[in-house]
Amino acid sequence: MAGKLYLCATPIGNLEDITLRVLRTLKEVDLIAAEDTRNSIHLLNHFDIKTPLTSYHEYNKVDKAYQLVEKMQQGTNIALITDAGTPGISDPGEELVRICYEQGIEVTSLPGAVACITALTLSGLPTRRFSFEAFLPKEKKERAAVLEELKNDTRTLIVYEAPHHLLGTLKELQNALGERRLTVCRELTKKFETAFRTTFSEAISYYEEQGVRGECVLVIEGRSREELMQEQQQSWEAISVEEHMERYLGTGMDRKSAMKQVAKDRGVGKREIYQMLLDAENE
Repeated sequence: MAGKLYLCATPIGNLEDITLRVLRTLKEVDLIAAEDTRNSIHLLNHFDIKTPLTSYHEYNKVDKAYQLVEKMQQGTNIALITDAGTPGISDPGEELVRICYEQGIEVTSLPGAVACITALTLSGLPTRRFSFEAFLPKEKKERAAVLEELKNDTRTLIVYEAPHHLLGTLKELQNALGERRLTVCRELTKKFETAFRTTFSEAISYYEEQGVRGECVLVIEGRSREELMQEQQQSWEAISVEEHMERYLGTGMDRKSAMKQVAKDRGVGKREIYQMLLDAENE
């Protein structure tokens, strides 16, 4: 009988946040695959877990994944843990999960701590719709493309950043997104946890003066829908109603539908568009 992969969430700071189910599973499985065995051994020793450890990280994620799958095919049950938080969230665990499914290995996830959700709930910003971006890409063109995509995103944005890159990233985000409210969450669940509710300008000034310590999660307000609608309306107002109509008629849209769409674009009633077109014909 084939073994199973258990995705086990571990604390992001406070050891008391580990779940009873995760503790039991880590003791019962045959092997634990850890992102950094030197880091994870402290967690396992704290809870007196003697299960054998093996490394699974960014630099061996494909080759090692197939080795682990082979073990599971032979009946070995394996738990996957990351340095902190939930495996598969901004870490190589997603690759192992994908390969397990391809090879017919059963996977289950044991919920627990995850920094992005902890920060979101702590931020005081809208939580119904959000976009998790993890760490922004390092490659210059890809990074610029992602920032361009985020510019008009109305969802709350969540970005991870290391302390030594925080100032540069804040400046990049301000340049790309414009002035926004955000909450900078640091040292989540630890003794010196902070949730700094601020703006890009204030945060840049503050960290230039005070410096930055600890891993950060940035929770950034999305673009205002009202602002987007105003911008779109202003862009349409830059051309005449006749030109606006022609853009839709040129796509094969009938006159009545085109008039309705033009009215919607400009934020006015269809009757007003009709009158404007009449006035233009009579000039």
